[in-house]
Amino acid sequence: MVGDGHRAAGTPLRAAQDEAGVPPGVWKGRGLAAVGLKAGDVVTERQAELLLGEGRHPYADRIEGERLEVGDDPATAWRATVLGRPIEHNGSPKTEKGKERTAWLAIDLVFRAPSTAHIAWALGDDETRLVLELCQDIARDKTLAWLEESVAEIRWGSGGKHRKPVRDGLIVAVFRHYESRAAESKPLLHDHAVVSIRARRPDDKGTWGNLSADSLMAHIVAADTLYTLHFMEEVSARLGWAWEPREVTPGRRPVMEIAGIDQRLIGWQSTRRQPIEDALSVLTARYEEKHGHAPGERASYALACQAADQTRPPKRTELLSLTELRERWRASAIRAFGACTVYRLAERARAAATAVWVRVPPVVDVVLAAVDTVAVVYVMRGAFKRRHLLAEARRHLAYVLRGRPHQPGLDEQIVQTVVDDYTRPVGRGRVMTADLRALYPRDTEDQAVLRPLTRKRSAPPYERARLAAGALAAQVRAARRAERLGSRTRPDVVAVPASRSHPRPFRVGRKDGRLRERETGIDAVEQTRQTLEAAAAELAATLQNSRRAREAAHGLRPQPAPATVPPPHTQQPGIQHTPDRSQGGVA
Repeated sequence: MVGDGHRAAGTPLRAAQDEAGVPPGVWKGRGLAAVGLKAGDVVTERQAELLLGEGRHPYADRIEGERLEVGDDPATAWRATVLGRPIEHNGSPKTEKGKERTAWLAIDLVFRAPSTAHIAWALGDDETRLVLELCQDIARDKTLAWLEESVAEIRWGSGGKHRKPVRDGLIVAVFRHYESRAAESKPLLHDHAVVSIRARRPDDKGTWGNLSADSLMAHIVAADTLYTLHFMEEVSARLGWAWEPREVTPGRRPVMEIAGIDQRLIGWQSTRRQPIEDALSVLTARYEEKHGHAPGERASYALACQAADQTRPPKRTELLSLTELRERWRASAIRAFGACTVYRLAERARAAATAVWVRVPPVVDVVLAAVDTVAVVYVMRGAFKRRHLLAEARRHLAYVLRGRPHQPGLDEQIVQTVVDDYTRPVGRGRVMTADLRALYPRDTEDQAVLRPLTRKRSAPPYERARLAAGALAAQVRAARRAERLGSRTRPDVVAVPASRSHPRPFRVGRKDGRLRERETGIDAVEQTRQTLEAAAAELAATLQNSRRAREAAHGLRPQPAPATVPPPHTQQPGIQHTPDRSQGGVA
């Protein structure tokens, strides 16, 4: 609530926040009306202590006093302020494994913008700073709205077996921080959204219960990609900047950054990265020595979290306002890279955006997006759920659009295409996997193309996933190209059968073990000749009428018509006779 600074004993919360240079927290969420709060209200110290620390109503003191005035005993008055089950129940000896359980009253979700956004926010002018903060607000609020509308569930019963969507929404306290915990303070615009685990059940009584924390945490990656997608769109719409992928670690997923911002500034801003990487290399070596193989995606993420915790420095004791921090950051960047790099940051970003918009068309192909999504998720996970597809579809939109707005529901449309056309159920719990026969419908032998890509252990998982996605996308494009060529019509061309020096028998079926040849009589040949002559004469008449119409329209002098029409066996302009082909010409 006071940033990374230290709060002296007896100092009021607002005074401590002013000294630390952080704004006061604000309430967010559609569930605020149930407890008498409104979105945008300032989070007071007593409200946070009651709701987030004790699981009670944020105005519990007033409610308890009113109950005591009407004659309720203290225990009854106190119980009226508790939302759901009291936290003391967890420590009761009557509760199963009561001593091992700890009250969990809130979940801290951190909304952090990409690195180049921190740099532009810290080194740009005041107008750019305010616009980026507005983009952060909009992207965060949209993501929280998606979580409470599509993800948040209330649970009750033994083991939380009963789960339904929350009745009102979530109650969230948002606290904004401006800097990282590095030894030398660096810009890091991020919000801590502390979600209260208390919510109302969807019943007539409006009783209170606990959110399903595992359901909320399972959709964190999908929420992260949605926040990034919204933030990119807001920045591009309000500042005219574009985005491009940046590979942080070879073979790993790239991250989207603002185009045109000097990449050296990312290293200047991310001072904690090098200590984390040094600690991570030691932990990875120990893992390989113990298990005999390199860590996978989950193990690598766990090791990275462990390395970050080991290298976390203590909190800064010096208190500086945002204005003082921005002056310090700008002076540090100018000393390191020069004034031109800092003061022309926005100008270069706009120039780079122009090049990106010209190079990357604003087109989203739903089929190709679905193929890319299922290939990446299948190679990375094998078996997956809908939320995994949703996260990857949003990554695809961010990469393809580069900050341009996407149509609402397009990510869900891509996921639904994947589920309907390219997956099959496996196991329980709505788990699915890629349907290889649907991805390779024409030739079952082509299914082997995907297997070496998924089993190539020498390459990182994401690199193999991109190879698989590229192979499937190439196959979709080839099928479309063949379909277009097969349906293309050329009005000025007549199909002419190609001549054969040694014609092969035409197979129409088997009978008594012998091949039956198609009979060709003199009448059939004569009929074919007459048909071709009639088609040639009709084509000549059509061309002559068209030429006369153009001459009349443009006032041109009529040209004499050709004396004769070449016979059908003579080669015409635009018709190619290919020897030794089963069919000639172009239809």
